[in-house]
Amino acid sequence: MKVTIDAELCQGQGRCFAIAPDLFGFDDMGNGIVIGDGTLDDSSLKLAQLAQANCPEHAIFIEE
Repeated sequence: MKVTIDAELCQGQGRCFAIAPDLFGFDDMGNGIVIGDGTLDDSSLKLAQLAQANCPEHAIFIEE
């Protein structure tokens, strides 16, 4: 599983970072980015799903 953020949709609300600071960070413009390559294990998958559910722009995607 892998998590990504659509830069076109993200408005920098920061909820992803607040929920999972080990998975998400910010770029120079304050928009969310995925730290590393986005590969998820069981524990990080749950955090990524929680971040995805709380993203107001629906900019977080989890793919197999």
